[in-house]
Amino acid sequence: MKNEFMNVPIFTGEGKIHFEERKIPIPGDNQLLIQAKANLLCGSDRNQFYNGSPKCIPGHEGAGVIVDKGKNAKFDIGMKGAVYLYDYCHKCRSCQLGLTNQCLHKNYDYGFSIDGAFCEYYLINDYVFFPVDESVDVINATLLLDVMGTGGHATKRAQLVHKDIQSVLINGAGPIGLGLLAMSKLTFAKDLPVMINDVKSSRLPLAEKMGGLPIDLSKQSLEEGMEQHGIKNPDVAIDATGKAIARKNALQALAKRGVLVMVGNGEGLEFEQYPDMGGPERSILGSEYFSYNEMEANHELLKNNQEYLSQIITHQYNIKDVQKSYEHFFSEDSDAGKIAVVHN
Repeated sequence: MKNEFMNVPIFTGEGKIHFEERKIPIPGDNQLLIQAKANLLCGSDRNQFYNGSPKCIPGHEGAGVIVDKGKNAKFDIGMKGAVYLYDYCHKCRSCQLGLTNQCLHKNYDYGFSIDGAFCEYYLINDYVFFPVDESVDVINATLLLDVMGTGGHATKRAQLVHKDIQSVLINGAGPIGLGLLAMSKLTFAKDLPVMINDVKSSRLPLAEKMGGLPIDLSKQSLEEGMEQHGIKNPDVAIDATGKAIARKNALQALAKRGVLVMVGNGEGLEFEQYPDMGGPERSILGSEYFSYNEMEANHELLKNNQEYLSQIITHQYNIKDVQKSYEHFFSEDSDAGKIAVVHN
């Protein structure tokens, strides 16, 4: 490589980021050196932005290009792709079943416990790299992660319980909610009615543009909104808010045999066996990220629906303006879906 050094953003806390010069790492056995091209912001970055990230350089929704590789590493220099978050162990019973999101002995999380995609160059083990087709824009490759991966995994969780899904309710029209909306349309059926609610009116126009049936909770109740769309009791509710009241309302709105899938972190959920659960035989499921092997099917969906899915990335910032990107993303009146921070 021509350069030996790079500038990396240091998250010091209190919403402040400055840059320091670091040496570009050299890949070891089975490692790839990734030149980062883009990283999407995520709500789970809030702690790093406001409280600092002393252990590593953040960035867990990254995509880039292989520029160097170590001995025995898979893939070729020049290939572009996305980087799976979990460095899984391969050996535990979950990994043996392909359930890498439930790895019992994972090594680390890229961007949380080891340097991630806000570094211009960073090391990964080759098995977490997923190459994308030449037709896929490298920025859009980031959609394979939290947007399509997390969203698609939640819809698959619902299908484990409910085999004849005819309507969906999504709590929260933020970035994860938009991913859930898109993957509900692509997984179940494009004409499937998918209601999506939020207390922030500014989030709903994009959701509606993407085919969602909006419910503005700042102006009407959930029941009023569902009645407006002609659906009294949805088969599936997926929560992306992490709010106990939102989960409770969604659970009580479900049809018989309905399933609530909880994606958002945060608060808990209180319910009564009767009438919430026992009589109508409702189910509650958790959903955590996604398995690496789910990326292949999602890659096909991305290739065929790139224009539709790329709407979720509403803003781009250069890495030098990463602090501004977070200020925008976390502002009370934010109009952002996903924000991409790009390396030129």
